[in-house]
Amino acid sequence: MIYPTDSGPLILFDLDGTFADTAPDMAAALNLLRQWHGHGPLSLARIRPYASHGAPGMLKIGFGVTPEDPVFEPLRQEYLRIYETMLVEDSAPFPGMPELVEIFEARGLPWGIVTNKSSALARPLLEKLGFLERTHCLVCGDTTPRPKPHPDPLLYACDLLGVAPGNSWYVGDTERDIQAGLAAGMRTLAALFGYLGPDEDPRRWGAHGLIRHPLEVLDWLAETSPNP
Repeated sequence: MIYPTDSGPLILFDLDGTFADTAPDMAAALNLLRQWHGHGPLSLARIRPYASHGAPGMLKIGFGVTPEDPVFEPLRQEYLRIYETMLVEDSAPFPGMPELVEIFEARGLPWGIVTNKSSALARPLLEKLGFLERTHCLVCGDTTPRPKPHPDPLLYACDLLGVAPGNSWYVGDTERDIQAGLAAGMRTLAALFGYLGPDEDPRRWGAHGLIRHPLEVLDWLAETSPNP
């Protein structure tokens, strides 16, 4: 791939816990599954730190099972069937994210989503939130053979839009997001407003910066922009 020298910067976001607050609907689906299996509900505060880890995270906090357990796959299928019916009941972009997208659009900056969520869930989710037609790319967990923390999905997004990884940013709320971005040769920002667990320390992830609000992305873009 030959990248245009004047392209970008390209700004890419993780979906769950970075671009959109999807934890309420993921938690509701988990609690319905727990009810079906004779368990009481868990609080959103308890579930929230696991939301960025998708169905495996939900089943770990909800049932104490991991992908190695024989009951994991049947539970995962049940969970996904439930979650698919309630994708955007209470999910919404994080405060400041719609304004940030508007600024990108006004400046002509390409932006996209790179998520480990399956395309069967990510596409309708973004469509219902009103961003599917506005994003320049959507790369999902089943778009490339290897999802994050491998850099493949991020490199695929760069190839798709013709922007060099070195002229791109990746914003995420998990360590695997930052690992994928660094491995791809991108600048990375850790979203502190995302689904951080009590034992996670984003300062140790090696990100280029930490942000507490989506609009702080603009400060980092300004700092790295070439002088006129």
